[in-house]
Formats: sequence, C-alpha cells, structure tokens
Amino acid sequence: MRAAPPGSPDLARRRQALVVVLTFLTGSADAIGFLALGGAFSSVMTGNMVLLGLSAGRGDADLALTSGCAILSFIAGVLAGARLAGPAQPDDPVWPRRVTHTLVLELLVFVVFLVVWVVTLPNRSPPVDLGLLMLSAAALGVQSSAIQRFGVPGLSSTYLTGTLTSLIAGVAARRPWHHLRPKAHVLLALITGAVVGSLLARQLPAWSPVLLLAPLVLVIAVSARMAE
Repeated sequence: MRAAPPGSPDLARRRQALVVVLTFLTGSADAIGFLALGGAFSSVMTGNMVLLGLSAGRGDADLALTSGCAILSFIAGVLAGARLAGPAQPDDPVWPRRVTHTLVLELLVFVVFLVVWVVTLPNRSPPVDLGLLMLSAAALGVQSSAIQRFGVPGLSSTYLTGTLTSLIAGVAARRPWHHLRPKAHVLLALITGAVVGSLLARQLPAWSPVLLLAPLVLVIAVSARMAE
C-alpha cells in the first residue's frame, strides 16, 4: 500500500485522531491532578488562575501554593516545548518531525512522574504530591507547544473553551456535521479521559500513570511513521 502523500486529507485525519488521543491524556491528567495531587489542574491554567484568586480571597496558603506551582510549571513546559518544537513554517508537512521530538520530551517527563508515583505510592506526602503535579503540568505545557507547531487555528489538546465555543457557534449556524465532528470528538475525549482518570485515581491509584504514558507512546509511535 502506498503511503499517503504529504498534505493529504488522509494524513490530516490521522493528525486529528492523534490529537484526540492526546486530549484523552489531558482529561486524565487533569482528573488525577485535581483528585489525587492537591486539588489543582495539570492543563487548565484558567481554572488554576481562578483557584489562585480564590486562595487569596480565602487566605488559603496551601491552595495558593498548589495552583501557583502548577501555573509556573506549565509555563516552564510551554517554554521548553516551544524551544524544541519551533514555530509553524509555511512548508511544514501535516505532522512535522519536531512535533514528535517534543512529544518524546513530554514522555520523558511522564516517565519521571511514573517513577516518583510508584516509589512513593504507599504513603505520599503533600510535598511529593506537589512535585508530581508540577511534573504533570510541565508535561502538558510541553504538549501544548507541540500542538501549536501545527499552526492550525483552533487545534488544541489542552485549552478547549474555544473549541466548545466554536462547536456551539457552528451548531447555531447549522454548519455541516463533518465540520463540527472533529471538535465534538476532542471534547468527548477530554470528558472521557477525566472520567477514566477519576475512576483510576480513586479505585486503582497504582495504575493511574498508565493513562498518561500509554496514549503518549501510541501517538509517538504512529506519528513517527507519519513523519518519515
């Protein structure tokens, strides 16, 4: 079977499918962070900024530390990811090779997360929880930069309020379903990831990191072939 040519609709569909997988990871990471790592999010920085404001109003130093560290870690991840992924270029293929390289960096961060999680699982302390949250937020920051390299307006696996707005606006305007389907798939993946992440965090905490590593390994493996 011949490979799809660069820029083909088939490759664009594959890219969209891989972004959906990454969004599932995002939902899982946010659920795990919120439920098991101190009550802040790994990717929803708008939510963390609200939590930071709430902590100031309530005088809650612990919440301020948790949400503030998550924000700073996400920023650090974005900076590192943007440096590695680089800006979008006019002659970019559908999946630039540097996107995969950036996702490998995210994977390395999550491997560290896995090691710390497993070693400290029996009786983690609040400082360890905070460190794990920071690792997760940094990894999601790296992922955000990787997706930005595509240069596709509205394409994201982390900040999705705009995706929801665009979907509802499209429904109101009666746009064809094939234009709206990718947005719906991304939002459904986020919710599904959060559901599965919350279940594992509560019922099978030892397996929670699998939700962060397995989707990422799959995306890297598939995208490496796309970038050949």
